[in-house]
Amino acid sequence: MTKKLLIIGGSGLVGSTLLEYADDYELHVTYNTNPFEKQNVQTSQLNLLDNEQDIIDLIKNLEPDVVINTVAHPSVDLCEKNPEIANNLHVKTTKIITDICSKINSKLIYFSTDAVFDGKTDLKYVEKDLPNPINYYGLTKLNAEKIVLCEKNNVILRTSVIYGNHKKSRFTNWIIGNLIQNKIVDPHVDQFNTPTLVDDLAISILKIISKDVSGLFHATGKTCLNRYEFAKEISSQFGFDSKLILPVTSEQKKQEAPRPKKTCLDSSKLEKIIDYEFCDIKKGISFLVENSHKLDYKKQN
Repeated sequence: MTKKLLIIGGSGLVGSTLLEYADDYELHVTYNTNPFEKQNVQTSQLNLLDNEQDIIDLIKNLEPDVVINTVAHPSVDLCEKNPEIANNLHVKTTKIITDICSKINSKLIYFSTDAVFDGKTDLKYVEKDLPNPINYYGLTKLNAEKIVLCEKNNVILRTSVIYGNHKKSRFTNWIIGNLIQNKIVDPHVDQFNTPTLVDDLAISILKIISKDVSGLFHATGKTCLNRYEFAKEISSQFGFDSKLILPVTSEQKKQEAPRPKKTCLDSSKLEKIIDYEFCDIKKGISFLVENSHKLDYKKQN
């Protein structure tokens, strides 16, 4: 029997990419402000902060085998300034979705973040390391993790700096959109992550479903680098002028929410279980170059 998937946030970066790979499933996706149509995919408009009964009714009526919640607040800084919104979206809504999934025995896959860590180590974080978020975004995501993991069948995927050929790939679009027009960019040189190609993430989700995996996992690319180094790799492979990339520190270019310095994640636990390897940054950017025809980068900046 074909499994039924409900993707919450189907017009976003992860959700829409997942649709490109999930041909073997019966699909239903939600969107908030960006309606879309895709053949053989059912869609529903849904605002998670508007009416909690809507999501309860949708999950009850669909009875999906798996619910994939890709929705998160797009701005770490706005979460710091508006903690109530962040808490409602990441914690309160997650509790509602987790409870209804539990009642109808649906597996829930939830996306968390490397921001649950404080970034005070030079080593890659593994799943058993103790979280200690230093901003409100990370705190609400950690609180959501605890709710989701109360049900043993569920999955938490901690990921980081997701990128791809998509209008919502914010960092890569900012870099490419400016460099393609010979404009200067100033990425941070003191914030390290393990950027994640969204296609790797989509493939890994489907492998998790097919193998019925559950638990807490890190799910990121292999390369630990700062945003300046990330931009330099983009410039090199796309053939842009690297002199347009000016490194700045967090002290020079301040952000509203504090950022951990180094939250690189080790994804080997998940890779071993699903028999799949996330790509390193060179291979990931090469994938962007090969598929750059899919996006007008000038319009995305």
